[in-house]
Formats: sequence, structure tokens, C-alpha cells
Amino acid sequence: MKKTVLITGATSGIGEACAHKFAEGGYDLILTARRADKLAAIKAELESKGACVKTLVFDVRDVDAAKAAVESLEGDWQTIDVLINNAGLALGLDKEYEGDIDEWATMIDTNIKGLLTMTRLIVPAMVKRNKGHVINVGSVAGDAAYAGGNVYCATKAAVKAITDGLRIDVAESAVRVTNLKPGLVETHFSNVRFRGDDERADNVYRGITPLTGKDIADVAFYAASAPEHVQIAEVLILATHQANGSYIHREL
Repeated sequence: MKKTVLITGATSGIGEACAHKFAEGGYDLILTARRADKLAAIKAELESKGACVKTLVFDVRDVDAAKAAVESLEGDWQTIDVLINNAGLALGLDKEYEGDIDEWATMIDTNIKGLLTMTRLIVPAMVKRNKGHVINVGSVAGDAAYAGGNVYCATKAAVKAITDGLRIDVAESAVRVTNLKPGLVETHFSNVRFRGDDERADNVYRGITPLTGKDIADVAFYAASAPEHVQIAEVLILATHQANGSYIHREL
């Protein structure tokens, strides 16, 4: 029997890699993001390979838009087996007392509130069916703060607490909950963090072979594919020469 996965932030990085991985694994896909053009391009690419894809264009920060999008699903699309809460971002690397308040709000509204919104919209049906899986994309940054990380690290610490709390809340059901905690992953993450400064973003990955979105997608698919009595609760994924969120050995 085919399963359906809903992936937020599916137009780049880890989200896009998860779309390809779960498509290869035989899942039907509900892909969400803010950019209709990017979603359309990914949908066309995946459908050309035989996948069944539905796209929903909305920003997870907009509760009403998220609710309307989910409520628009009909028929078999309403049965979501796996929810991957991937949408998230970091903005800036400023000292906390010099940070941009608007950027803080964007990170909090996306990384925390957006994840909570999607969880609230999707998980009740999973509990009712007594089946489902929530995979939240957290970060090694949620384990301990690093220089300049302050608010971003706080949002990912919140993801860990929210994920742990949800796991407790659904323990009486067969719904599984996973927190993935990637370290250094080479995506557009750093380009966004540094507001389009490509040179500064490239320096983040200098002297080390970083993880890729595909590496994280492989772990997500592994967690979703485990036997039903096995719950992969939390996975920390680091590049080989990264010890934690703040220490990286670089070959320069």
C-alpha cells in the first residue's frame, strides 16, 4: 500500500533531497513551500520519474494559509503517513545585543511556530488512525549555543523540546516522532544566513567535506522505514571532522 509524505520547505536543501528520496522509496508526495515556480519545477522533475506529486503554496508562518492548504486536500491525499517539518532558516550571525529584531521574529515564526502549526494540523488525524510519523528537522545548534547563533540556536533547542514533548503526548498511540539534528550541511542555508553573501557562505564549508541534503534525507528515510515497533527518537548527524556545533577541524 502506497504511503504519503508531506514535506515543508521542499524547494531546496534538505527538503528537496527528502522529496527525491521518498519519491524513490515509492511515496506519494505533498510538497509545500512559498515559491510556486520552484514547486512547479520540482513537481515536473519528480513526475517525469514516475512520482505522484501534489504541491501546496503557502508560508508556514501564515496559520490561516496553512490551514486552508491542508483543508484543501481531498481523497487519499488527506491520509498523511509521514510529516517532515523541514521549513526553517537562520538569519545573521550577530551578537545577541546587536541582532535584528525582525530577523529574530522570522526565525521564531518559521522554525518554531511554523512547525507547531503543521503539527497541529496534521497529527490529530494520525492519532485518530493510530498510525503516522512526524520527522522534525532540528539541528546540532539545539544542543548548545555557538558564537553568533543565539536566537537560531534557541529555536532549534525549542524544536528538540517540542519534539520530545510530542513524543510523550502520542506515546499511547502508534505515532512515531523523530528529531533529526544535522551539523554542517552544504545547502543554501548559509547564503540565506549571510543575506546573499556567497563568498562568506562558501567560507563556512572551507577545509571540510560537509554533509549534503541527501545525507540527511537518507537518515529521514531510514527512520521512516524502521519496523513499526521501532522509534528512531533522535539522530545527531555530523560531518566526519565536525565534533559538535562549534568545533570543526579544517584542512586548510
